[in-house]
Amino acid sequence: MDARKSPATNGQQIRLHVLRYNPADPASVPRMQTYELEQTEGMTLFIALSEIREKQDPSLQFDFVCRAGICGSCAMIVNGRPTLACRTLTNEVGPDITLAPLPFFELLCDLSVDTGTWMRGMSERVHGWLHMKDRKPDLSRVEEAMDPDLADKIYELDRCIECGCCVAACGTARMREDFVGAVGLNRVARFRLDPRDARTDADYYDVIGDDDGIFGCMSLLACHDVCPKELPLETQIAFLRRKMVKMGFQRREWSDSATRPLDSAHVTRIPVTGSTRGPEKG
Repeated sequence: MDARKSPATNGQQIRLHVLRYNPADPASVPRMQTYELEQTEGMTLFIALSEIREKQDPSLQFDFVCRAGICGSCAMIVNGRPTLACRTLTNEVGPDITLAPLPFFELLCDLSVDTGTWMRGMSERVHGWLHMKDRKPDLSRVEEAMDPDLADKIYELDRCIECGCCVAACGTARMREDFVGAVGLNRVARFRLDPRDARTDADYYDVIGDDDGIFGCMSLLACHDVCPKELPLETQIAFLRRKMVKMGFQRREWSDSATRPLDSAHVTRIPVTGSTRGPEKG
């Protein structure tokens, strides 16, 4: 086996090859810089990078907050694959490790990227918040009970930490800068399950029923492969696509009905202009 591909062992020297670049510095040019340090028990890439910054190069920039795989801040490309630095053991990817910032997002410096601005724009695009059926809920009353199985399904999708790994691995995102990505589609799937949300499939179609939404996905499903929380993105994307295709055909039927003369034997309720909902159920 190639020594460069074999796992690192405790006490062994490991080498981190880091892509360095500061776009805010006119004199800075992209370059690879190598750091060496000793592999220790339980060392993660976050620990290794922290040791490098503390003992070798204080100018090295990367992001972190929780160090527990919850905040998603330390996402980066590790040996060509998007993942979390705090959840990656160096003895599993070393002794030679190549690190680069996540593509697609704005580069701040070295391994640090701005995922927050993009995530906020995505959330605003898909209306990623609860649209209450009761616009003025009574906060003093007991909360309505939810089926435990349904609550578990919602919680499963709610575990997304918006780290950006799925977007960085997405082929469609490279071609369509306005594509909402698996993280946006997962957000829609989460609120579609919530019985407290007032929106219908017609509303969701208005949000993701185009090439920047569900129909832009090429089903390469790299998002599913690299998700550090192992969310069921493949299942949710396929499910949403079927529902949105069905809604698209219904929209076409409503449009065709609107162009036909109405008679007493066949009357179809047409959505009010500007409405995001389909026909009311008779």
